[in-house]
Amino acid sequence: MPDSALGVLVLAAGKGTRMKTVLPKVLLPILDKPMLGYLLKAVLEIVPSGVAVLVGHQGEHVRDYLRAFPSVKVLWQKEQLGTGHAVQVSREWWSRFGQLLVLNGDLPFLSPDALKSFVEEHRSAGVDCSLLSFVTDRPDGYGRVLRGPEGVSIVEHKDASPQQRLIQEVNAGCYVFTTEALLRVIGRLENHNAQGEYYLPDVVGLMNAEGLKVHASIAGEDELLGVNTQAELAEMTRRMRDALVQSWMAKGVRVLDPSAVWVGPDAKLAPDVCLMPGVQVWGESVVGKDSTVGPYCILRNAVLGQGVNLTAYVIVEDSQLRDGAKAGPFAYIREGSLLDEGAFAGKFVELKKTHVGRGSKVPHLSYMGDAVLGEDANIGAGSVTCNYDGKNKFPTKIGDRCFVGSDTMMVAPVTLGDDSATAAGSTITADVPEGALAVGRARQRNIEGWVRAKKRQR
Repeated sequence: MPDSALGVLVLAAGKGTRMKTVLPKVLLPILDKPMLGYLLKAVLEIVPSGVAVLVGHQGEHVRDYLRAFPSVKVLWQKEQLGTGHAVQVSREWWSRFGQLLVLNGDLPFLSPDALKSFVEEHRSAGVDCSLLSFVTDRPDGYGRVLRGPEGVSIVEHKDASPQQRLIQEVNAGCYVFTTEALLRVIGRLENHNAQGEYYLPDVVGLMNAEGLKVHASIAGEDELLGVNTQAELAEMTRRMRDALVQSWMAKGVRVLDPSAVWVGPDAKLAPDVCLMPGVQVWGESVVGKDSTVGPYCILRNAVLGQGVNLTAYVIVEDSQLRDGAKAGPFAYIREGSLLDEGAFAGKFVELKKTHVGRGSKVPHLSYMGDAVLGEDANIGAGSVTCNYDGKNKFPTKIGDRCFVGSDTMMVAPVTLGDDSATAAGSTITADVPEGALAVGRARQRNIEGWVRAKKRQR
């Protein structure tokens, strides 16, 4: 490969001990996306020659997640012996590139622009190693960046003198190396420390001793914040929530209370969408122009057309509402359901794998499962498609302009023809012909004096 070829190595093998969780730290979600996903998205946008993620602790889980990134190679660090050791064990992969960018996997705010600027500054400076630093009012725990006539070096917090600890420029743990220079020193790292680990920052000292050139690039603190505790994860999630909501507001989305709305990183909102307090929009949800998502609605992989109105407390999962559809309050629409143009699912209605045709209504207290409703049908209160026999699911088809009386039980598989109707309280076990009225209930019988006689027996 040419000397300009850039490889990116993301370190994701650590245990994240302070998180106190079984899940690998890089898979912990910020909003509804693992923090590693944010960094990989930024990395891939700078179009490097190759990207690898080094996994270790619970590495099978990280490997499985990385299937969503087919161009990313998975490397293994079987023993977690430090960041320097991580670079050592991956040498066979990165030695093919002219330059190597090394990043920690817990940097969800690191932007493509910051990465691109970092790499370009390294190349234009003509140095052997560049490290990314930031200035902070809270430098405790970070290695300090020392700048002097002989170049740039790093002193760890525990080794820093009182005067050095006053320095506010700290090492972010991100590096660009000229591969030829890195190969000269990476094998000479030592683990003479309390943890018995090989630390990548020690490479800077080895390069200085060799007379190689080291450079430090300063980036914004907000982009380089890592995640080491559950409290930091919560704070990072809040920051990401605020940033995303503000970005959508800048594009014309109306948010009544930005602190009470959650929008995931992969959701898409059109201008003039209105999000009420308590709304959550997750996954690859899409909300069309002029739609209103009312209080405490939850969307997950939902597609809403233009002018859709979710009044309140509506959950839509993996389903679609087309232009002008309406739902709620307290509706649950799931598993590939579809409300066509102008359709309505009302109070305490559940739809599962159901297509509600154009202009059709399921106003209240009903369950429609594995059903297809034609156009302009009306489903009375308390009606149910009885689609499950304990082993298999069966379909129900309700034709155009059907009127289903209240409390109708439709025992699938069953078909109601166009313009047919059912009497209230019916149990429908057979197909209903077009234009027919189906009555499936026992004939009423009144027993005179029964109540008075029953009372005398007490």
